[in-house]
Amino acid sequence: MTLVEPPSARQFEKFLPAASAVQYLDADGKPTPSDARYPHPADDRLVEVYRQMVRGRRFDQQATALTKQGRLAVYPSARGQEACQVSAAMCLRPTDWLFPTYRDSMAMTVRGIPAAEILSMLAGDWHCGYDPAVHRTAPQCTPLATQLLHATGLAHAEQRRGRDTVVLALCGDGATSEGDFHEALNFAAVFHAPVVFLVQNNGFAISVPLARQSVAPSLAHKGVGYGIGSEQVDGNDPVAMMGVMDEAVRFAREGNGPVIVEAHTYRLDAHTNADDATRYRESAEVEQWLTRDPINRLRTYLVAQGTVDDAFDEQLTAEVEAEAAALRAAMNADRPADPTELFRHVFAEPTPQLREQLAQVEIELAAEAEED
Repeated sequence: MTLVEPPSARQFEKFLPAASAVQYLDADGKPTPSDARYPHPADDRLVEVYRQMVRGRRFDQQATALTKQGRLAVYPSARGQEACQVSAAMCLRPTDWLFPTYRDSMAMTVRGIPAAEILSMLAGDWHCGYDPAVHRTAPQCTPLATQLLHATGLAHAEQRRGRDTVVLALCGDGATSEGDFHEALNFAAVFHAPVVFLVQNNGFAISVPLARQSVAPSLAHKGVGYGIGSEQVDGNDPVAMMGVMDEAVRFAREGNGPVIVEAHTYRLDAHTNADDATRYRESAEVEQWLTRDPINRLRTYLVAQGTVDDAFDEQLTAEVEAEAAALRAAMNADRPADPTELFRHVFAEPTPQLREQLAQVEIELAAEAEED
Protein backbone atom coordinates (compact mmCIF):
# COMPACT_ATOMS: atom_id res chain seq x y z
CA MET A 1 0.00 0.00 0.00
CA THR A 2 1.37 3.41 -0.94
CA LEU A 3 1.35 6.00 1.81
CA VAL A 4 0.76 9.65 1.01
CA GLU A 5 3.60 11.97 1.88
CA PRO A 6 2.91 14.06 5.01
CA PRO A 7 2.33 17.80 4.60
CA SER A 8 5.30 20.11 4.50
CA ALA A 9 6.33 22.04 7.59
CA ARG A 10 4.90 25.19 6.04
CA GLN A 11 1.52 23.54 5.53
CA PHE A 12 1.50 22.19 9.07
CA GLU A 13 2.23 25.60 10.57
CA LYS A 14 -0.93 26.82 8.89
CA PHE A 15 -2.89 24.84 11.45
CA LEU A 16 -1.22 25.05 14.83
CA PRO A 17 -3.58 25.90 17.70
CA ALA A 18 -3.88 29.58 18.56
CA ALA A 19 -2.85 30.58 22.07
CA SER A 20 -6.52 31.23 22.83
CA ALA A 21 -9.73 30.32 21.04
CA VAL A 22 -10.21 32.14 17.73
CA GLN A 23 -12.98 34.73 18.14
CA TYR A 24 -14.61 37.23 15.75
CA LEU A 25 -17.54 38.39 17.94
CA ASP A 26 -17.45 39.12 21.65
CA ALA A 27 -20.19 38.01 24.03
CA ASP A 28 -22.22 41.10 23.13
CA GLY A 29 -22.06 40.44 19.40
CA LYS A 30 -19.53 43.19 18.66
CA PRO A 31 -16.65 42.51 16.26
CA THR A 32 -13.25 41.77 17.77
CA PRO A 33 -9.84 41.83 16.02
CA SER A 34 -10.03 38.79 13.75
CA ASP A 35 -7.40 36.18 13.00
CA ALA A 36 -6.00 36.92 9.54
CA ARG A 37 -5.39 33.19 8.98
CA TYR A 38 -9.10 32.57 8.53
CA PRO A 39 -11.54 34.16 6.07
CA HIS A 40 -14.39 36.30 7.34
CA PRO A 41 -17.64 34.75 6.08
CA ALA A 42 -19.84 36.89 3.86
CA ASP A 43 -22.88 38.40 5.54
CA ASP A 44 -25.34 36.52 3.30
CA ARG A 45 -23.93 33.23 4.57
CA LEU A 46 -24.13 34.49 8.14
CA VAL A 47 -27.80 35.35 7.66
CA GLU A 48 -28.35 31.73 6.65
CA VAL A 49 -26.37 30.56 9.69
CA TYR A 50 -28.65 32.70 11.86
CA ARG A 51 -31.76 31.25 10.19
CA GLN A 52 -30.51 27.68 10.61
CA MET A 53 -29.58 28.25 14.26
CA VAL A 54 -33.07 29.54 15.03
CA ARG A 55 -34.53 26.51 13.21
CA GLY A 56 -32.19 24.20 15.12
CA ARG A 57 -33.09 25.63 18.51
CA ARG A 58 -36.82 25.39 17.82
CA PHE A 59 -36.35 21.77 16.72
CA ASP A 60 -34.40 21.11 19.93
CA GLN A 61 -37.11 22.69 22.07
CA GLN A 62 -39.82 20.69 20.33
CA ALA A 63 -37.90 17.43 20.70
CA THR A 64 -37.44 18.12 24.41
CA ALA A 65 -41.18 18.69 24.75
CA LEU A 66 -41.89 15.42 22.93
CA THR A 67 -40.00 13.50 25.60
CA LYS A 68 -42.33 14.93 28.23
CA GLN A 69 -45.31 13.80 26.14
CA GLY A 70 -43.99 10.24 25.93
CA ARG A 71 -43.32 10.42 22.19
CA LEU A 72 -39.55 10.07 22.58
CA ALA A 73 -37.79 7.65 24.87
CA VAL A 74 -34.93 10.09 25.43
CA TYR A 75 -33.52 13.25 23.90
CA PRO A 76 -30.06 14.83 24.40
CA SER A 77 -30.50 18.58 24.04
CA ALA A 78 -27.85 20.67 22.27
CA ARG A 79 -29.20 24.07 23.30
CA GLY A 80 -26.27 26.47 23.38
CA GLN A 81 -24.25 24.50 20.81
CA GLU A 82 -26.10 25.80 17.75
CA ALA A 83 -23.12 27.68 16.33
CA CYS A 84 -20.86 24.62 16.48
CA GLN A 85 -23.22 22.35 14.63
CA VAL A 86 -24.81 24.72 12.12
CA SER A 87 -21.66 26.56 11.06
CA ALA A 88 -19.74 23.31 10.65
CA ALA A 89 -22.46 21.56 8.64
CA MET A 90 -22.86 24.56 6.37
CA CYS A 91 -19.19 24.35 5.39
CA LEU A 92 -19.77 21.00 3.69
CA ARG A 93 -20.73 20.30 0.11
CA PRO A 94 -23.71 18.02 -0.60
CA THR A 95 -21.21 15.36 -1.71
CA ASP A 96 -19.33 15.46 1.60
CA TRP A 97 -20.16 13.20 4.53
CA LEU A 98 -21.24 13.98 8.10
CA PHE A 99 -20.71 11.56 11.00
CA PRO A 100 -22.83 12.81 13.94
CA THR A 101 -23.16 11.82 17.56
CA TYR A 102 -26.42 11.45 19.46
CA ARG A 103 -26.34 15.19 20.30
CA ASP A 104 -25.87 16.50 16.76
CA SER A 105 -29.44 16.64 15.52
CA MET A 106 -29.16 20.34 14.68
CA ALA A 107 -26.33 19.63 12.24
CA MET A 108 -28.52 16.99 10.63
CA THR A 109 -31.36 19.46 10.03
CA VAL A 110 -28.88 21.52 8.00
CA ARG A 111 -28.25 18.44 5.82
CA GLY A 112 -31.91 18.46 4.82
CA ILE A 113 -32.97 15.37 6.75
CA PRO A 114 -36.68 15.57 7.69
CA ALA A 115 -37.09 16.29 11.39
CA ALA A 116 -39.33 13.28 12.03
CA GLU A 117 -36.76 10.97 10.44
CA ILE A 118 -34.04 12.38 12.70
CA LEU A 119 -36.11 11.51 15.76
CA SER A 120 -37.24 8.05 14.61
CA MET A 121 -34.49 6.22 16.46
CA LEU A 122 -35.12 8.15 19.67
CA ALA A 123 -38.79 7.27 19.36
CA GLY A 124 -37.91 3.58 19.53
CA ASP A 125 -37.54 2.52 15.90
CA TRP A 126 -34.89 -0.14 15.28
CA HIS A 127 -33.14 1.79 12.49
CA CYS A 128 -31.85 5.36 12.20
CA GLY A 129 -34.95 6.56 10.34
CA TYR A 130 -33.31 8.02 7.22
CA ASP A 131 -31.19 6.76 4.34
CA PRO A 132 -27.54 7.58 5.12
CA ALA A 133 -26.51 7.23 1.47
CA VAL A 134 -29.11 9.73 0.28
CA HIS A 135 -28.23 12.39 2.85
CA ARG A 136 -24.50 11.52 3.06
CA THR A 137 -24.99 11.40 6.81
CA ALA A 138 -24.08 8.37 8.91
CA PRO A 139 -26.48 7.11 11.60
CA GLN A 140 -26.25 9.00 14.87
CA CYS A 141 -23.76 7.29 17.14
CA THR A 142 -24.37 6.71 20.85
CA PRO A 143 -21.14 4.88 21.86
CA LEU A 144 -18.42 7.48 22.32
CA ALA A 145 -15.90 7.91 19.50
CA THR A 146 -16.69 4.74 17.55
CA GLN A 147 -18.00 6.80 14.61
CA LEU A 148 -14.62 8.53 14.30
CA LEU A 149 -13.05 5.31 13.06
CA HIS A 150 -15.84 4.84 10.53
CA ALA A 151 -15.47 8.45 9.38
CA THR A 152 -11.74 8.05 8.92
CA GLY A 153 -12.17 4.82 6.98
CA LEU A 154 -14.73 6.39 4.64
CA ALA A 155 -12.50 9.43 4.09
CA HIS A 156 -9.57 7.16 3.23
CA ALA A 157 -11.75 5.12 0.84
CA GLU A 158 -13.03 8.23 -0.93
CA GLN A 159 -9.48 9.48 -1.30
CA ARG A 160 -8.35 6.19 -2.84
CA ARG A 161 -11.19 6.48 -5.33
CA GLY A 162 -9.83 9.84 -6.43
CA ARG A 163 -12.75 11.86 -5.10
CA ASP A 164 -12.43 15.20 -3.33
CA THR A 165 -14.87 14.22 -0.57
CA VAL A 166 -14.33 15.66 2.91
CA VAL A 167 -15.71 13.89 5.97
CA LEU A 168 -16.79 15.87 9.03
CA ALA A 169 -16.64 13.78 12.20
CA LEU A 170 -18.33 15.27 15.27
CA CYS A 171 -17.63 14.32 18.88
CA GLY A 172 -17.63 15.75 22.38
CA ASP A 173 -14.89 16.34 24.93
CA GLY A 174 -15.66 13.02 26.62
CA ALA A 175 -14.89 11.17 23.40
CA THR A 176 -11.29 12.42 23.47
CA SER A 177 -10.71 10.15 26.47
CA GLU A 178 -11.62 7.07 24.43
CA GLY A 179 -9.10 4.89 22.63
CA ASP A 180 -11.08 5.06 19.38
CA PHE A 181 -10.48 8.82 19.25
CA HIS A 182 -6.71 8.39 19.28
CA GLU A 183 -6.78 5.48 16.85
CA ALA A 184 -8.84 7.53 14.42
CA LEU A 185 -6.49 10.53 14.62
CA ASN A 186 -3.43 8.35 14.15
CA PHE A 187 -4.86 6.44 11.18
CA ALA A 188 -6.08 9.67 9.56
CA ALA A 189 -2.64 11.23 9.99
CA VAL A 190 -0.67 8.24 8.67
CA PHE A 191 -2.94 7.76 5.66
CA HIS A 192 -3.47 11.47 5.10
CA ALA A 193 -7.25 11.07 5.14
CA PRO A 194 -9.39 14.13 4.31
CA VAL A 195 -11.35 14.18 7.55
CA VAL A 196 -12.09 17.11 9.87
CA PHE A 197 -12.60 16.17 13.51
CA LEU A 198 -14.76 18.71 15.35
CA VAL A 199 -14.64 18.35 19.13
CA GLN A 200 -17.53 20.22 20.76
CA ASN A 201 -16.05 20.84 24.19
CA ASN A 202 -19.15 21.62 26.22
CA GLY A 203 -17.39 21.25 29.55
CA PHE A 204 -18.76 17.92 30.71
CA ALA A 205 -18.78 14.24 29.79
CA ILE A 206 -22.18 13.72 31.37
CA SER A 207 -21.17 14.75 34.93
CA VAL A 208 -17.37 14.57 34.57
CA PRO A 209 -15.84 18.05 34.11
CA LEU A 210 -13.06 18.59 31.59
CA ALA A 211 -10.49 19.15 34.35
CA ARG A 212 -10.96 15.50 35.38
CA GLN A 213 -10.40 14.31 31.81
CA SER A 214 -7.36 16.18 30.52
CA VAL A 215 -4.73 18.71 31.58
CA ALA A 216 -3.60 19.44 28.00
CA PRO A 217 -3.40 23.16 27.09
CA SER A 218 -6.43 22.51 24.91
CA LEU A 219 -8.03 19.44 23.37
CA ALA A 220 -6.92 20.80 19.99
CA HIS A 221 -3.31 20.33 21.09
CA LYS A 222 -3.91 16.57 21.04
CA GLY A 223 -3.71 16.78 17.26
CA VAL A 224 -0.18 18.20 17.38
CA GLY A 225 1.15 14.93 18.77
CA TYR A 226 -0.25 13.09 15.76
CA GLY A 227 1.13 15.60 13.28
CA ILE A 228 -2.22 16.86 12.03
CA GLY A 229 -3.61 20.35 11.66
CA SER A 230 -5.12 21.66 14.90
CA GLU A 231 -7.06 24.71 16.06
CA GLN A 232 -9.31 25.94 18.87
CA VAL A 233 -12.22 28.34 18.37
CA ASP A 234 -14.96 30.04 20.35
CA GLY A 235 -17.78 27.59 19.68
CA ASN A 236 -20.43 30.15 20.62
CA ASP A 237 -19.16 32.61 17.99
CA PRO A 238 -20.88 31.63 14.70
CA VAL A 239 -18.61 33.91 12.63
CA ALA A 240 -15.39 32.44 14.02
CA MET A 241 -16.78 28.91 13.74
CA MET A 242 -17.55 29.33 10.06
CA GLY A 243 -14.25 31.05 9.33
CA VAL A 244 -12.20 28.31 10.97
CA MET A 245 -14.30 25.45 9.61
CA ASP A 246 -14.26 26.87 6.07
CA GLU A 247 -10.48 26.81 6.16
CA ALA A 248 -10.29 23.41 7.83
CA VAL A 249 -12.52 21.85 5.16
CA ARG A 250 -10.56 23.56 2.37
CA PHE A 251 -7.26 22.43 3.91
CA ALA A 252 -8.41 18.80 4.03
CA ARG A 253 -10.00 18.89 0.57
CA GLU A 254 -6.79 20.14 -1.03
CA GLY A 255 -4.88 17.10 0.14
CA ASN A 256 -3.15 18.49 3.22
CA GLY A 257 -4.41 15.76 5.53
CA PRO A 258 -6.79 15.77 8.50
CA VAL A 259 -7.60 18.62 10.87
CA ILE A 260 -8.90 18.67 14.44
CA VAL A 261 -10.87 21.70 15.63
CA GLU A 262 -11.86 22.17 19.27
CA ALA A 263 -14.94 24.37 19.74
CA HIS A 264 -15.32 25.81 23.24
CA THR A 265 -19.04 25.80 24.00
CA TYR A 266 -21.49 24.78 26.71
CA ARG A 267 -24.44 22.43 27.13
CA LEU A 268 -27.11 24.63 28.70
CA ASP A 269 -29.53 21.79 29.45
CA ALA A 270 -28.95 18.48 31.18
CA HIS A 271 -27.10 15.62 29.47
CA THR A 272 -30.50 14.15 28.54
CA ASN A 273 -34.01 14.50 29.89
CA ALA A 274 -33.11 11.65 32.30
CA ASP A 275 -30.20 13.61 33.83
CA ASP A 276 -30.21 15.98 36.81
CA ALA A 277 -27.46 18.49 35.99
CA THR A 278 -27.93 20.35 39.28
CA ARG A 279 -26.08 17.51 41.01
CA TYR A 280 -22.76 18.37 39.37
CA ARG A 281 -22.81 22.04 38.30
CA GLU A 282 -23.92 25.35 39.77
CA SER A 283 -26.74 27.44 38.30
CA ALA A 284 -24.42 30.46 38.31
CA GLU A 285 -22.22 28.70 35.78
CA VAL A 286 -25.17 28.13 33.47
CA GLU A 287 -26.27 31.75 33.86
CA GLN A 288 -22.79 32.91 32.85
CA TRP A 289 -22.94 30.89 29.65
CA LEU A 290 -26.42 32.18 28.85
CA THR A 291 -24.82 35.58 28.30
CA ARG A 292 -22.74 34.04 25.49
CA ASP A 293 -25.76 32.78 23.57
CA PRO A 294 -24.67 32.21 19.94
CA ILE A 295 -28.01 33.21 18.42
CA ASN A 296 -28.14 36.54 20.26
CA ARG A 297 -24.50 37.27 19.42
CA LEU A 298 -25.01 36.77 15.71
CA ARG A 299 -28.32 38.62 15.63
CA THR A 300 -26.74 41.66 17.27
CA TYR A 301 -24.02 41.67 14.62
CA LEU A 302 -26.43 41.20 11.71
CA VAL A 303 -28.78 43.92 12.96
CA ALA A 304 -25.82 46.30 13.10
CA GLN A 305 -24.95 45.28 9.53
CA GLY A 306 -28.54 45.96 8.43
CA THR A 307 -29.14 42.43 7.16
CA VAL A 308 -31.61 41.31 9.84
CA ASP A 309 -34.50 43.25 11.36
CA ASP A 310 -37.74 42.68 13.26
CA ALA A 311 -39.64 41.87 10.06
CA PHE A 312 -37.10 39.17 9.22
CA ASP A 313 -37.45 37.69 12.70
CA GLU A 314 -41.25 37.70 12.52
CA GLN A 315 -41.21 35.77 9.24
CA LEU A 316 -38.57 33.38 10.56
CA THR A 317 -40.59 32.75 13.73
CA ALA A 318 -43.64 31.90 11.66
CA GLU A 319 -41.59 29.46 9.57
CA VAL A 320 -40.05 27.62 12.52
CA GLU A 321 -43.38 27.42 14.36
CA ALA A 322 -44.92 25.82 11.29
CA GLU A 323 -42.05 23.33 11.19
CA ALA A 324 -42.54 22.57 14.89
CA ALA A 325 -46.26 21.97 14.33
CA ALA A 326 -45.50 19.61 11.45
CA LEU A 327 -43.02 17.72 13.62
CA ARG A 328 -45.57 17.36 16.41
CA ALA A 329 -48.12 16.01 13.97
CA ALA A 330 -45.64 13.54 12.50
CA MET A 331 -44.51 12.26 15.89
CA ASN A 332 -48.07 12.01 17.23
CA ALA A 333 -49.15 9.83 14.33
CA ASP A 334 -49.10 6.11 15.00
CA ARG A 335 -46.43 4.42 12.92
CA PRO A 336 -47.27 0.97 11.54
CA ALA A 337 -45.15 -1.81 12.99
CA ASP A 338 -44.40 -5.08 11.23
CA PRO A 339 -43.26 -7.70 13.78
CA THR A 340 -41.90 -9.92 11.00
CA GLU A 341 -39.14 -7.37 10.37
CA LEU A 342 -37.49 -8.69 13.53
CA PHE A 343 -36.50 -11.82 11.64
CA ARG A 344 -35.44 -10.39 8.26
CA HIS A 345 -32.03 -8.95 9.01
CA VAL A 346 -30.53 -11.29 11.62
CA PHE A 347 -28.70 -13.55 9.18
CA ALA A 348 -28.27 -13.48 5.41
CA GLU A 349 -29.71 -17.01 5.39
CA PRO A 350 -32.28 -17.52 8.18
CA THR A 351 -31.63 -20.45 10.51
CA PRO A 352 -34.27 -23.18 10.97
CA GLN A 353 -35.06 -21.74 14.41
CA LEU A 354 -35.69 -18.27 12.97
CA ARG A 355 -37.95 -19.70 10.26
CA GLU A 356 -39.92 -21.55 12.92
CA GLN A 357 -40.28 -18.45 15.07
CA LEU A 358 -41.30 -16.36 12.05
CA ALA A 359 -43.96 -18.90 11.15
CA GLN A 360 -45.36 -18.75 14.68
CA VAL A 361 -45.58 -14.95 14.55
CA GLU A 362 -47.27 -15.03 11.15
CA ILE A 363 -49.87 -17.47 12.49
CA GLU A 364 -50.58 -15.15 15.45
CA LEU A 365 -50.87 -12.12 13.15
CA ALA A 366 -53.25 -13.95 10.86
CA ALA A 367 -55.41 -14.96 13.82
CA GLU A 368 -55.55 -11.36 15.05
CA ALA A 369 -56.54 -10.19 11.57
CA GLU A 370 -59.43 -12.64 11.46
CA GLU A 371 -60.68 -11.43 14.86
CA ASP A 372 -60.68 -7.83 13.64
